[in-house]
Amino acid sequence: MLWRDGALTAGTTAPLDHTDRGLTLGDGLFDTALALGGRVAFADAHIARLVAAAAILGIPAEAERIRAAMRAVAVQGERLALRTTLTRGSGPRGLRPPADPRPTLFVTAAPGAKSAAFTPLRLWPTAIARNDTSPAARLKTLGYLDAVLAAREAAAAGFDEALFRNTRGCVACAGTGNLFALFGATLVTPPLDDGVLAGIVRAEILDLAAGCGLQAEERSLGLPAFLGAEAVFLTNSLRLLAPVTAIGDRAFPGAAHPAVASLMPALRARVARACGVAEEVVA
Repeated sequence: MLWRDGALTAGTTAPLDHTDRGLTLGDGLFDTALALGGRVAFADAHIARLVAAAAILGIPAEAERIRAAMRAVAVQGERLALRTTLTRGSGPRGLRPPADPRPTLFVTAAPGAKSAAFTPLRLWPTAIARNDTSPAARLKTLGYLDAVLAAREAAAAGFDEALFRNTRGCVACAGTGNLFALFGATLVTPPLDDGVLAGIVRAEILDLAAGCGLQAEERSLGLPAFLGAEAVFLTNSLRLLAPVTAIGDRAFPGAAHPAVASLMPALRARVARACGVAEEVVA
């Protein structure tokens, strides 16, 4: 399913100007969201993040147009993975952005897999560094080649996802999500300045922590310190909370850890409320 220029199309094929800077330069942004029962989970947060990121890049973005596009696609199925893409639009040759950009906005949807939510995974520490010195590291830009290469590397090693460190050797994130580590009653996640995307579910977990008896902190951790955690998990909008059972050859308890086991139903309930569905629909 594709929304483009106010119209819905079956499939995902539509004409695209081959000088669109999203295609030629990766000059754009995207957002991934979960839609259940025709409603986008945490829609306001997704839209606000996309609009704020577009402002940083100097790409015009209208919140209500994005909302209407996401809503039009979300109602096409009971469980969908939505991808909203915003590019600067077409432009002349060269890197300098056009003075009067005409953005391209489109939304695609694919059937969402219920089995993806809360499913455990194993992480492979890649040697590819997350460039924490780049403003783009804190935005969901179209330039994902490092993550693509790291995903291929992780799969070749028999793992599900890659774990990135930044240029200073601090743990930053996974290829498709934020990371959290548990040390007793303290829940630690890398700060945004470490080259981390402000994940939508990351924010929800930070908000839920106190109600689950945890003290949340944003703190830099090197890989040895991170591997010393009692438990680790990943968050993103489709996996929601994925307990990590291994980082390289270091094993973790995954969902068997009491704090992880407490956070999972709390997040499930919050997603269900956001979408107006029963909790069993979420996962």
